Amino acid sequence: MSTPEHATTTPIVDERSIRLTFIVLTIAVGSYAMLQSLVVPVLSTIQTNLHTSQNTVTWVLTSYLLSASICTPILGRVGDMFGKKRVFVISLAALAFGSLLAGLASSIGLMIVARAIQGVGGAVLPLTFGIIRDEFPKERVMGAVGSVAALIAVGGGLGIVLAGPIVNGLGYHWLYWLPLIVVSVAMIAAILFIKESPETRPGSISWSAAILLSGWLVALLVAVSEASIWGWGSTRILGLLALAIVLAIGWFITELRVAHPLIDMRMMRTPAVWTTNLVALLFGVGMYATFAFLPEFLQTPSSAGYGFGASITASGLMLVPMTVMMFLLGLVSGRLSIRFGSKPVLIVGSLISVIPFFILAFYHSHRWEILLATALLGTGFGLAFSAMSNLIVAAVPPQQTGVASGMNANIRTIGGSIGAAVMASIVTSGVRAGSLPHNSGYVHGFFMLGIATILAALAGVLIPRIQGDHPTPQALHEEMLHAELAIVPGGTLAGDESE
Repeated sequence: MSTPEHATTTPIVDERSIRLTFIVLTIAVGSYAMLQSLVVPVLSTIQTNLHTSQNTVTWVLTSYLLSASICTPILGRVGDMFGKKRVFVISLAALAFGSLLAGLASSIGLMIVARAIQGVGGAVLPLTFGIIRDEFPKERVMGAVGSVAALIAVGGGLGIVLAGPIVNGLGYHWLYWLPLIVVSVAMIAAILFIKESPETRPGSISWSAAILLSGWLVALLVAVSEASIWGWGSTRILGLLALAIVLAIGWFITELRVAHPLIDMRMMRTPAVWTTNLVALLFGVGMYATFAFLPEFLQTPSSAGYGFGASITASGLMLVPMTVMMFLLGLVSGRLSIRFGSKPVLIVGSLISVIPFFILAFYHSHRWEILLATALLGTGFGLAFSAMSNLIVAAVPPQQTGVASGMNANIRTIGGSIGAAVMASIVTSGVRAGSLPHNSGYVHGFFMLGIATILAALAGVLIPRIQGDHPTPQALHEEMLHAELAIVPGGTLAGDESE
């Protein structure tokens, strides 16, 4: 039976509104995540159809990540200031417009521009976490955040799985038409069903900080994206890296001096925040490099001494275990975090993720080894991604949720760009133009990803205990009940038996 105190601190919530909000948020996040990876297995197809070079076509992926890296923290801050729902709808509109342009693109230049516009939609991630924290009852935030966070990894894996059937059946332009339809529906639903969050943070945008942030991110990501082609020791790469460092220092100093910083550096220096961001960086290295290179490895003809000569569709199907496990573990990760704390779940997920990288490095001759590795990857990623998001949300005040979670997602994207670039350099090392990579290149590359994930687990150990990450026994009981109802069709997501 509820106590009087409990009755006064647990407001009556609109069950239908909470449920609809949750559905709209998951559709939006899932669509954005899928658009990250849908093009990865078919870059060669796009290269052929748009008559461009391999170097140029990689910008179809890079421009998306670059735009997301720049716009995510900026729009997360704008959402905190002017209303998360309003900016959430704007982000979905950019995602839809970019998909429309990409679907119509008949040149590589327009395709790259369209993908950059799509990247603006990266702001749906911090805004989603902020809306959940503002709109959902406190005892249900952790489970909802965990489930949505899992969709980031699940959507990426699902994009790789679906790319082949879509291209073979409809053509590569439908990689954008189908998401356009889904995103448009989500945008209309957001306008109709999501309430404007009451939590706002008055202030102004520091445009000097925004320009400096954009500058050092562009310099850094262009450097790591082109390093495998220009060479890590080339003058252009070293110059870009030096420029990135100078601009980053200027951005850091600017953020400390302005009255309304884009990113609160005091918040970023909080032990719970910077350690979780370090884990995100290292996990980004592993996840994006896997999405980019595992399908390529599987599609390599067996005549090369490795690979399976798989089609785009077949290589996607071999990654199904990863997608399924990310989804299933993402659902239970929230409940595990409630019972054991998000930090232990994050560390366990990191340690599990180490194993498949070493399997891929040294035992990749049989299909069952690939299937085992992808299932373990999905298990580790599903646990870790949800736990990371919960830790960030629990570590900062409500008004900083958008900025903090946006920066966490942004750092993961930066890690992905670095990981993909370093992996490309390792895999293609010593390979002549037009030749297939050597088996040793993939061995060394997957081994490197395993080491990065070990470092992620060690960084997870450094995360301090966060107040609010371990609910009281009464809150634990309620959260467990509602977490179960949240994933059961027809269940009462926001119900309270005492009402």
